[in-house]
Amino acid sequence: MEYRRLGSSGLKVPVLSFGAGTFGGKGPLFGAWGSTDAAEARRLVDICLEAGVNLFDTADVYSDGASEEVLGAAIKGRRDDVMLSTKLSLPVGEGPNAAGSSRSRLISGVEKALKRLGTDYIDLLQLHAFDAGTPVEEVLSTLDTLVRSGKLRYVGVSNFSGWQLMKSLAAADRQGYPRYVANQVYYSLVGRDYEWELMPLGLDQGVGALVWSPLGWGRLTGKIRRGEPWPEGSRLHDTAAFGPPVDEEKLYDVVEVLDAIAQETGKTVPQIAINWLLRRPTVSSVIIGARNEEQLRQNLGAAGWSLTPEEVARLDAASATTAPYPYFPYYRLEGFARINPPVV
Repeated sequence: MEYRRLGSSGLKVPVLSFGAGTFGGKGPLFGAWGSTDAAEARRLVDICLEAGVNLFDTADVYSDGASEEVLGAAIKGRRDDVMLSTKLSLPVGEGPNAAGSSRSRLISGVEKALKRLGTDYIDLLQLHAFDAGTPVEEVLSTLDTLVRSGKLRYVGVSNFSGWQLMKSLAAADRQGYPRYVANQVYYSLVGRDYEWELMPLGLDQGVGALVWSPLGWGRLTGKIRRGEPWPEGSRLHDTAAFGPPVDEEKLYDVVEVLDAIAQETGKTVPQIAINWLLRRPTVSSVIIGARNEEQLRQNLGAAGWSLTPEEVARLDAASATTAPYPYFPYYRLEGFARINPPVV
């Protein structure tokens, strides 16, 4: 397993990490994702560690905390062998302080996560969304306190816009607080919006990407084809409305190229889609999920090899979209491109 630094930090993470969203299985969304119990989770963790995958990601909202509880049970007795990443800020109740990133929410959220995970520290805490109602200085000072207390090792964000992340990084630099070193982002062959603003920001500021939903919310599994209904048993029947929008014609264009490369290489469609992401700038780790051992072993096969430049070019062309304003001039006009070369 290859390891990369997480952004500009000294922490090395595997290029593939495991997402525990399938653990617990509570509620309409997470119940459809999976319902892995502690015994099954321990087996999946075993397989990950055998392959060199030692970073496990979860969140307090995943199955109302059950994901953290199951993950904690699965790693019991081997805490030193794993890195734990969790997220908070999204609503976990109806109370006035049950959402956001206030000092109250962060401190209580971390304490509850530590208890559910069965540990006394979290390797990486990410804010699951930007809280526009709490001053960034309050957020950062609280995270600073939690880092200094030893309860957190590193901090990051997820689902922030460019200005929200940059404002936070500037405040951290100004006040001497810990900088965000990770940005957990949606990025896939059918969702390349990350490239326009957040990727250049990550390169400039040393923020590494942890990629969620690398298979386009389950659409790049090799089971979705043009002109065919979604297969029975696909979780898309229950979860499509919760996920990022995907242009269907673009999806089918991408799948056809993935199919062709799969036939030429002997790799699976998911392996190719994930491997493409591993070649992209700023990507520190791609988070893979699995409801069973078979899925996990297949996804682990995405690492340890590389697509050829020609194969990458074909996938780039099939998945390309027009950049939104104000970015498209940089990609179209020579004058802009000369002073603002595209990242990818």
